[in-house]
Amino acid sequence: MKQKALLSLAFYLNVFILFSLSGYKIYLALSAPDLTARHTWQIEQIETTTRDREMVRIAVIGEANNSIGVFERQIVEMLNSSNIDFVVSAGNAVSNGGEASYRSLLGSLSRLEKPFLLTPGNHEVSDFGSNRFYQRFGPYFYSLSVGKTTLVFLDGTGRSSATWQERWLADLLNSKSDRQIIVFVGQPLLQPLAEPLFKPDEGIWSAPEDQARLLALFRLLGVDVVISAGASVFSDQIHDGIRFITTGGGGGLILNNETSFYHFLELKVDGKGIAVDVVKIDTAPSLPLRWLESLWAFVYSLFYVHFLNFLLIFSVFAITGIYLFNVLFAEQDYYPAYNAPPLSHLGRPLRVVMMTNNYLPFIGGVPISVERLKRGLEAHGHSVLLVCPSYGMDTPDSTILRVPVLFSTRGWIRIANPFLTQTRRKVEAFDPDIIHVHHPFWLGTLGRIMARRLNIPVIYTYHTRLEHYAHQIPLLSALFRNFIAHWLVRRFANRCDAVIVPTPVARDYMRLIGVVRPVHVQPTGIDLEAFEVPEGARLGKLRRELNPDGRLVFVTVSRLSPEKNVGFIIAAMARMKGLSPVPFRLLILGDGDERPRLVAATRAAGLEDTVCFLGNVKETLISEYLALCDIFVFASRSETQGMVVLEAMAAGLPVIAVDSSGVDAFVENDVTGYRTQEDIIQWTNSLAKLSLDRMLRKKFGANAKFAARKHSTSEFSTAVANLYEGLIMSRLHSGEPTLDLPVNSPAVLKGNAEVEFSRQDD
Repeated sequence: MKQKALLSLAFYLNVFILFSLSGYKIYLALSAPDLTARHTWQIEQIETTTRDREMVRIAVIGEANNSIGVFERQIVEMLNSSNIDFVVSAGNAVSNGGEASYRSLLGSLSRLEKPFLLTPGNHEVSDFGSNRFYQRFGPYFYSLSVGKTTLVFLDGTGRSSATWQERWLADLLNSKSDRQIIVFVGQPLLQPLAEPLFKPDEGIWSAPEDQARLLALFRLLGVDVVISAGASVFSDQIHDGIRFITTGGGGGLILNNETSFYHFLELKVDGKGIAVDVVKIDTAPSLPLRWLESLWAFVYSLFYVHFLNFLLIFSVFAITGIYLFNVLFAEQDYYPAYNAPPLSHLGRPLRVVMMTNNYLPFIGGVPISVERLKRGLEAHGHSVLLVCPSYGMDTPDSTILRVPVLFSTRGWIRIANPFLTQTRRKVEAFDPDIIHVHHPFWLGTLGRIMARRLNIPVIYTYHTRLEHYAHQIPLLSALFRNFIAHWLVRRFANRCDAVIVPTPVARDYMRLIGVVRPVHVQPTGIDLEAFEVPEGARLGKLRRELNPDGRLVFVTVSRLSPEKNVGFIIAAMARMKGLSPVPFRLLILGDGDERPRLVAATRAAGLEDTVCFLGNVKETLISEYLALCDIFVFASRSETQGMVVLEAMAAGLPVIAVDSSGVDAFVENDVTGYRTQEDIIQWTNSLAKLSLDRMLRKKFGANAKFAARKHSTSEFSTAVANLYEGLIMSRLHSGEPTLDLPVNSPAVLKGNAEVEFSRQDD
């Protein structure tokens, strides 16, 4: 109850935020900005009021950064109550050049009762802010006369030519050689004496040769003081008779030490000289308040000028609201109908649509599993329409619907187009009883949507550990491996009526990531008869070609990709050379992008005569190759079942494998082979033990063959068909998707599928 109350609060808060954001966006859009160039009349006002003054007081502020707590609420109030004549920003009065930052600055300045002049800093021109500066304040470089002092404002941002400004400065000051000169530039021309928290701003005079040229011009023209911002410190130094001041305490991030503190400068200018006083701000806002100020400025910027950002944020809250609404207000029945009347069979063959993102001729565990299920269902009289990508060399088959691809990646990977209307029409015309999807995206998503549209059950087989393919996702591999992959599986599985997994470990994984739908353990079956290969002329010829010297033969069947870990096996073979006196040969059946690297590793280890890369082998011929061999080796870490391991066992081969999900369900230590950690020493020691003991190999091989008999294609397809029927009949009884099947469902009573029901206790 507490959880639901919190979710309700979150929902209504979310609705409030959505309405607030919408209203605030409308307000910002309707309130027109003031584009008056303020420096035009402010300079005129300053020169008029100070023309006959013996002393002029100027406040100089650097790094205000749209601060509310320091600049607006404290400095502005202090200046209003002082005898300051006008205020100068030495640079970075705004946090960035966005429209929102300029509007926020104008809001703060509206409370200031003194004229205000800006020096363009890097913040003023960022985010396309140079045009906003020009519209609201005026030119980037300018000058004015205050009594017997000339104030010069330079543009160090690069928006104005350095050469042009230097010529203008020389012409300006040569005519005023008898006056005091104060120069304002937004970036420090000299390195501040104090070490700032962040690197000082750089400008067009930051390069040593450019800096030296400008300083030489300052000496020639008799500049007295140069004041800059660009760093959150106070620094005061003399260089070649010129005073250089860096002031950065107007409201930005401050360390609160002897050199980094909140402050502004008070300049007292008369005909005798320029006096500079540092006015400290003793009551700075707390760190949480400064964080809130920064957050508010960020939010303000998002919703005023960056409309795309507004849409993204709005969409996040909208999706969150929809999710919370479904959680809170959509009725869900967590109690299975255990007392429902017994289900009867449909009394007719089923019509099944299967949808997969890869299929033959692509070689892999999923296509083979799908093909075996299809053949098994058809052998029992059921009708199957298989929807899969087109590979451009497809054999016409009325039972297979090849979908054109949007694009293809390296190798055989095809991304089928799930948006084609004709695909949906053909699925609807097939009039399926159930849809079986084999991937949680692309065609799998289309299958789930079609099932909902047709009001029929949808079942999902979890074939692939997506997290082990994170290396194929650029930039986001860690995020995909640790979060996205599991989120995809959980979200998709919970939108299906049931899930099939090949092993109990995979079932446990489903529960751990939060899948609440029924999970059925059903390994993919194999054609046991295909692995009964008698000795014959063809087998003898193959033996002479691949093992003419009668060595002990190891074999692995795998796609050559990183997640299959074939490199581990090759490294282990190098150690086996010095570990076992028995001569051996390794046959590698399969191909992939990793082959060039693996061939190079084989050569580097001196194993050219030991390791044979045979490439892709037709599924129908794999049994013949297995019949030549003595031990099956395997090191993959990405299996949900490890079907090739089961096939090797059906061929009577003991197995040496790396311990991982999909393998532990079939390989039993000291019975059918050995499972070890991904450790070359442990793995090769186990392999050497089997290599040296012929009787042990024979015993383990017989045990493996016996264990494989439980997983025939016929029993596999029968169990899956019974599961289909149970889901269909359960839906017919309830009229809606079910979370669980009744305990007397044929899916539970027949076949060898293991079912785990999800229950929720009070």
